[in-house]
Amino acid sequence: MDRSTAPIQVVIDTVDPAALVVFWAGALAPRGYSVPAPPGDFADWPAFLAAQGVPEERWNDASTLEADGQPRIFFQRVPEAKSGKNRLHLDLLAGGGPSVPMELQRERVAAEVSRLEVLGATRVVEHADLGVHWVTMRDPEGNEFCV
Repeated sequence: MDRSTAPIQVVIDTVDPAALVVFWAGALAPRGYSVPAPPGDFADWPAFLAAQGVPEERWNDASTLEADGQPRIFFQRVPEAKSGKNRLHLDLLAGGGPSVPMELQRERVAAEVSRLEVLGATRVVEHADLGVHWVTMRDPEGNEFCV
């Protein structure tokens, strides 16, 4: 897929794109996401940005995660810290949904929650409703997401 024609991207505001992309790259790696390589033959993004004349103080203005056939996730630097509840959040579908027995959902979700806590996420609250089990969590900057 030509990523330049991807139908949508999800944008996450952050005070530190470089740090937050590390968390989300680890969180979403099992789903095929990674930081894309820089264009051309550049060894890394700093080399590319320097060649484009971008001042070094702007190198952490943005970062991206991509996966074939999936929405691009774009992290953009903003001056303010998160101040309220997200109006949009990511769901990392680990339990399997209502067709999976609740005990198996709990086991699957618990394993994913443990993996994400090692990466820096924090558990907020556990839920079970309409035959589905999930946990609300926060990434290292406090953005809510569900597992």
